[in-house]
Amino acid sequence: MLEKFKLLLKKNLEDKLTEKQISLLPSSYQKIGNIVILNLKPELYKYEKEIGKIILKTIPNTETVCIRTGSIKSTYRQPQLKIVAGKKSTKTIHKENGIIYNIDVKNIMFSKGNLTERKRIISQVKQGEIIIDMFAGIGYFSLGLGKFSKAKKIYSIEINPNAFRLLKQNIKINKINNIVPIYGDCMVEIPKLGKADRILMGLLPTAKNYLLDAMKAAKQNTIIHYHTTGTEKDDLFEDVKIAAEISGFDVKLLNQKKVKSYAPKVYHYVLDCKII
Repeated sequence: MLEKFKLLLKKNLEDKLTEKQISLLPSSYQKIGNIVILNLKPELYKYEKEIGKIILKTIPNTETVCIRTGSIKSTYRQPQLKIVAGKKSTKTIHKENGIIYNIDVKNIMFSKGNLTERKRIISQVKQGEIIIDMFAGIGYFSLGLGKFSKAKKIYSIEINPNAFRLLKQNIKINKINNIVPIYGDCMVEIPKLGKADRILMGLLPTAKNYLLDAMKAAKQNTIIHYHTTGTEKDDLFEDVKIAAEISGFDVKLLNQKKVKSYAPKVYHYVLDCKII
């Protein structure tokens, strides 16, 4: 059965599209603030402006429509987007779970699919924790932790200058005073920070290459939230065990959680690991 969004597009375009093209219409979209982002098959690119106009008219509070033109690339994790309808701006304000995010969707990755995970981490933090957020972005995890958890201090490290600028703005507009934003590479900055009670490694497709760096800030009972991708058959904990062993630690897997689909038969997982 066709989803409501796909039915909407079909209703407006069926007199122009072939059956094959109708079958390729997207069944979902992502809305960040007043911007709608769409995955569109190349076979439908010639209709991108028309599809954009339909979305502007039918999806409330939409001012700009973009399509993804490629996968996220580079160290800075920048999305590949193209504006197809509405205002020629990719800057917006997104509100989610009591947090205000100032964001530019063309320069900064933002996943609404991680909302449940962001809320889950907040609930785990104990009074007075020192937390390191290794890939802070604009504050996806850090802002919620700073505003709603009992953490004493959160070190938020980000290497993308655009994301770091927005991170500082978001700390200010959310009136949070226990976040320390740090501009730089985790590999360089972590050894300067001392030990942490909790370490977030929210980098996709995997934070594997930074596990040894995380271990430099670990101590007994440190919790590491390690994000990676894999199939249901993969032993994703093995890389954590190897890094811990090299660093002179034992480590226990507390929980392995499937966050969302990443690619066909490949999923985004988060592993809660405890240094023992």
